[in-house]
Amino acid sequence: MSETRASGRTEASDGTEPPLGPLVRQGVERWLMANQVQPPGPLASDEHPHSTQAWWKVMCLTGVDYFSTLSYLPGIAALAAGALSPIATLLIVGLTLLGMLPMYRRVAVESPHGQGSVAMLERLLPFWRGKVFVLVLLGFVVTSWLVTITLSAADASVHLIENPYTPDAFHGKNVLITVILLLILGFVFLLGFNEAVVVAIPLVGVFLALNAVIVVVGVMHVVHDPSLLSGWTQALRLQGAGPGGLITPAIIAFPLLVLGLSGFETGVSMMPLIKAGGATPEEQLRNRVRNTRLLLTTAAGIMSVYLVATSLITTVIIPPEAFAEGGEANGRALAYLAHQLLGEGFGSVYDLSSVLILWFAGASAMAGLINIVPRYLPAYGMAPEWGKAVRPVVIVYTVLSIIVTLAFHADVNAQAGAYATGILVMMFSGAFAVTVSARRRRARWATVGFAVLTLVLLYALVANVVEKPDGIVISGLFILGIVVISVLSRVRRAFELRVTDVEMDRTAQLFVRDAARRTIRLVANEPNERDANEYLEKRRESVRDYGLAETDDIIFVEITVTDPSAFASRLDVQGHVMHGHYRVLTMEGTNVPNALAALGLHVRDVTGRRPHIYVEWTEGNPVVNLARFLFLGVGEVAPTTREVLRRAEPDIDRRPYVHTA
Repeated sequence: MSETRASGRTEASDGTEPPLGPLVRQGVERWLMANQVQPPGPLASDEHPHSTQAWWKVMCLTGVDYFSTLSYLPGIAALAAGALSPIATLLIVGLTLLGMLPMYRRVAVESPHGQGSVAMLERLLPFWRGKVFVLVLLGFVVTSWLVTITLSAADASVHLIENPYTPDAFHGKNVLITVILLLILGFVFLLGFNEAVVVAIPLVGVFLALNAVIVVVGVMHVVHDPSLLSGWTQALRLQGAGPGGLITPAIIAFPLLVLGLSGFETGVSMMPLIKAGGATPEEQLRNRVRNTRLLLTTAAGIMSVYLVATSLITTVIIPPEAFAEGGEANGRALAYLAHQLLGEGFGSVYDLSSVLILWFAGASAMAGLINIVPRYLPAYGMAPEWGKAVRPVVIVYTVLSIIVTLAFHADVNAQAGAYATGILVMMFSGAFAVTVSARRRRARWATVGFAVLTLVLLYALVANVVEKPDGIVISGLFILGIVVISVLSRVRRAFELRVTDVEMDRTAQLFVRDAARRTIRLVANEPNERDANEYLEKRRESVRDYGLAETDDIIFVEITVTDPSAFASRLDVQGHVMHGHYRVLTMEGTNVPNALAALGLHVRDVTGRRPHIYVEWTEGNPVVNLARFLFLGVGEVAPTTREVLRRAEPDIDRRPYVHTA
């Protein structure tokens, strides 16, 4: 018996203290595995490992990515569309309010546990096709959000270095500054989601307030200097001849500007963090969906107003040459106005705010990665169990972010292609998913509208791939990495006991309790016609092959493989009396060996007797049969059942028997 000493340390029964090393290791393991992300699907509950927050607070966490695009989007628009920048921005605003917002409001309804459009698409494809499709889509998700983390941190370092008050010692240190920012971001998430939300709220509030000041001062500046407005209208006449000349350049610039919509998917992925009251789980879920839709609508409204206003004042006030590469307004149009119109002091404050929100824009992406990817790979058996825990995943993503930063030398432009490709694939897949959903619901006008949105996003994706093909190559590398790691993990975990629970109906319980008076003999049978002759012949084979006596009790076990691509499942065992006297246990499972092993262990636990499981050898090449087990759930049943039992029950004296012949 251990005793607790005054110092708080534990003394072993022999009077000695346990070694400090194992205690520290156990403490670290408990801390790392404290919070786990739930898998998607019907087993997901309304509980979440992190405390929930009001919808507007979660909007700030998603908004650090969405709203931070104000730091560079007006400059991109002006560089891509010239004097037509406000018109191109109006196209984006129209797409936001009429396309993306309705689309993600629908996604929130159909994936209320935060799985996003990935879950909607997963339901369209069964078995392994669905799993492979999700892995590919997750590759694009990881690409977009991981590069969001690295690109935003790299952009923050650029804003920091280009401030006139920044010491010369910082110049040329983009990579070092970016790595430090990434480490700080990872540390915040190691503390927890609540801490990330606390940091996000003031960053978003101050940044939006500073941008509002710039917009008001910019509008007043235009009002007091009418020549600026006349100069812009003259530039419009020179750049566009007729309506076609005005619209065409804006459409060409459109694929570059659509990247400003990247915050919607992360907004949906963080649904479990949104507080929702209610007396029942169903009511809580409805409230969470409602609050999520309110979050999306509010964010879209705020951003639309800012996009139109900032695009107009930057285009009208800033000389076109300043937007060019190397120009003072290149990639930082609003920062340029802050310095020019409000002085170096205010400009420096705006630079600092831009640096902070761009740095923390990675928080939105990190939260999205944590809330989506661990919901799928561990559930597929394609990641270690620690892949469901938040802190180990944060460490992995932080390390990957640093590797990507070093590979691209913290160059914003070098990462832009991969960022755009990932974001556009996510938005295109979401539009396609809601189009299919609307068609299934027979919502005619919604189907047409979402189909048009799908085509628009497809145009933007194709245009981006043609313009920057390196993006699809980088995304392909991420996809290849995920697929390889997933396959290796699935093979390595193939012999785990993967049944989450075993439930036996009343008849099955009666069969087992009656057999426990003698010897419990479970004979695996592959059902065919299920007529009396089949069970008679199977009994004769069992007596002959396994050396049983004619009087021995036998319970046949029949397992139907449902979805072999699923990793874990629940086992519902039903008892039947076939043809008057053959006792049969039937069940469905993801694979036969796991179901037999789980049934054997459950029978042992409820009866206190070790059951005997009888399985035939599988004919054919062992390698081929092993592959059949891995991918189809059948194959090398006898040795695989024994191996699953060996790993699940180390004590050989408590392990169910496995016989084969």
